[in-house]
Amino acid sequence: MITVVGTGTGGSPLSPGVCAGAALVVGGRRHLDAVALPEGAERMVLGPLAPALDAMEAYVGKDLPVVVLASGDPGFFGIVRALAERFGAGRLDVRPGVSSVATAFARVGLPWDDAVVVSAHGRDPRTAVNMCRAHPKVAVLTGPGAGPAELGAALSEPPFDSSRVLVVATALGDPERERVERVTPGEAAGRDWGAAVSVVLCLDEARALGPVRTVAGVHAPPARWALEEDAFAHRDSMITKFEVRALALARLGPRPGDLVWDVGAGSGSVAVECARLGAAVVAVEKTADGVERIRANARAHGVDVRTVHGAAPDVLSGLADDPDAVFIGGGGRELPGIVAACAPRARRAVVVAMAALDRVPAAREALTSAGLACDGALLQSSRLAPLPGEVSRLAATNPVFLLWGERTPVSDEGVAQ
Repeated sequence: MITVVGTGTGGSPLSPGVCAGAALVVGGRRHLDAVALPEGAERMVLGPLAPALDAMEAYVGKDLPVVVLASGDPGFFGIVRALAERFGAGRLDVRPGVSSVATAFARVGLPWDDAVVVSAHGRDPRTAVNMCRAHPKVAVLTGPGAGPAELGAALSEPPFDSSRVLVVATALGDPERERVERVTPGEAAGRDWGAAVSVVLCLDEARALGPVRTVAGVHAPPARWALEEDAFAHRDSMITKFEVRALALARLGPRPGDLVWDVGAGSGSVAVECARLGAAVVAVEKTADGVERIRANARAHGVDVRTVHGAAPDVLSGLADDPDAVFIGGGGRELPGIVAACAPRARRAVVVAMAALDRVPAAREALTSAGLACDGALLQSSRLAPLPGEVSRLAATNPVFLLWGERTPVSDEGVAQ
């Protein structure tokens, strides 16, 4: 049997007899120093996980009891997953403590049933960064190269230089070293935080106390997408029609943890739909009234869409982070150059909507030249329209050619669950 004991983060000490009868005790150095080992028990400082699991297997195979000491709740982004995968859940006796996330939110007096929790420990931090950009309340479990400074630097970059506040919780549960500090992303970026950071909360304080929730964590996906055009403010019917938007969203695949660009955004209908599905979104629009319209549509749908006022492709060089997916819905004569600027930077997909078929070959060449597998479809639809006498006719919409390029995936971490 492997007994897994979580402690420390919530401030409760280890009970004196927690290791009684153990043949092997595994844990961090500070946890091992805090307990009395039974006579004859081996002590192993937890470092790289693989050697520790191998050592435990030698004891488990002989039915010798093992105790693993961990911080907080070891079943919450902790060692329980690795132990269950290696030895089976039936061999584990888990005694959780209070998680660092629960403790951090307690320190600032906020509920966390509406918080998104993401681990950047040993992972690419871009998922955590994009979750912080897209959601008003996020807890980030940090790690080397993905701490408050790196998170703050990413959140300080235009167009994401926002009003987010970072709450940096250090050494939670340690009465002498614990600190909980509120800083701006810029302030966080300029400091050396050391190795004792427990968790970072990223808050939009205006929305940090969300509505009552039934399901915790990431917001449930919207019940509907590819919304009708009248769900958005737009000018002279200059909006991506919902039939086109439906296929575009299917090919873009926006999800929590992604960054999506909507280039030539117009009304921002695609940008808003991607944000409703959980992605962080940048909308690029060359007209000032278009930028205001995008912002108004984002507010109306309760999502965060960052706008960049400028003409593509030149303005795209100012966007530091490469997108996971790009939608290009405008561009005119500049379209081939815009596609050529976006395609090499897209990590997963580029989708291009065109009314002018003459531009299809150049756009396709730009996608394939960037190593994307290319496909497309001509979309023609006819909608029901009323006629006198309570009958209907079919009213044709303008045909649109949708071209998409997809990169062969090398990995698919997705969002940490």
